[in-house]
Amino acid sequence: MALVIVIAMGLAAPSAIAQTTGSVKGVCKDVDGSPLVQAEVEWTSTDTGHKYDLKTNKKGEYFSLGITPGKYNVVLRKDGKEIFHINGVTVGLDEVTTDIDLKKEQASAAQGQGLTPEQAKARADAAAKASAENKTVGTLNDKLKAARAAEEAKDYDTAISTLNEANQIDATRDPIWYELANAYLNSAAKQTDSAEKQKRYEMAAADYQKAIDLRTASELAQKDPENNKKMAAYYNNMAQAYSKSSKMDDAVADYTKAAQLDPTGAASYYFNIGAVYTNAGKADDAIAAFDKAIAADPTKAAAYYWKGINLIAKETIGKDGKATAPEGTAEAFQKYLQLDPTGTFAQPAKDILASIGAPVETGFGKKKPSK
Repeated sequence: MALVIVIAMGLAAPSAIAQTTGSVKGVCKDVDGSPLVQAEVEWTSTDTGHKYDLKTNKKGEYFSLGITPGKYNVVLRKDGKEIFHINGVTVGLDEVTTDIDLKKEQASAAQGQGLTPEQAKARADAAAKASAENKTVGTLNDKLKAARAAEEAKDYDTAISTLNEANQIDATRDPIWYELANAYLNSAAKQTDSAEKQKRYEMAAADYQKAIDLRTASELAQKDPENNKKMAAYYNNMAQAYSKSSKMDDAVADYTKAAQLDPTGAASYYFNIGAVYTNAGKADDAIAAFDKAIAADPTKAAAYYWKGINLIAKETIGKDGKATAPEGTAEAFQKYLQLDPTGTFAQPAKDILASIGAPVETGFGKKKPSK
């Protein structure tokens, strides 16, 4: 009895339901003719604005049922970027096939523009190269972003590892080498082993030089209106690496180059030279460098203070045992106080002025005698 009931139910077919939607399918290929995998194919109704978001499989195929009949605009995207679109595709009750072959589309466009097959191929090759370049740049930018985040967290070893991975993808990008050099420079200070610290400073300098060489050889970089400033930053940081590793002459040469490339920042670069000479105990050279910094920016207060410090280093002791500061010493400290009366070095400047019997200026035109 049960068997009869099953058969009877199977024979009792329901009434037919009328079809009210259609279906779409297609294959998407890139400019090389290869399947576009995991691309987005968006069908948007021009009547209602309703969207159907479809994905391609490993063969570049997409398919969907239940598409409401009407006119549609179709957009093909890869990694969120539109790479092709077709407008006014009609969907009915039957299946609609809409293939997108970028290689064929380019060839068709070339023919429409009167190009020879060779010209069409050259254009297609250029487009393929541009597509590959965009993909590489995107990957490198992701690596650079991740490395900078690691550096901000002071995780320099992770930053170094990430940037080395980027260089394995493409070792011709000067910003990657520059950032790698920064990571080595900043990580060196954290090293407790002196040999490792020195090694990292040397690696930083080498990577800055690599960045400079690549940027110098780049025709595109030479057209960048900010090129000189960027190069100056490379030389400035390389000079820091040399300074930290006690290579004074190399540091001074690179700071000087930075000042030549970026005159608007010359005061800072010359100030850095003054700091290098101050640390090396070369007072005359330091004073000359601070004078250049002051000439480049007469409002750079710290340059006056450190000029004064180096002048004090040259004071002489008379037969009576009294110390005499060189000419210009008091003026240097007084100018510092005029420009930055509550600055970091305000109290030391006042103390030195008092020690040499000079008036203390606490503001423009305001003086009080030293005690």
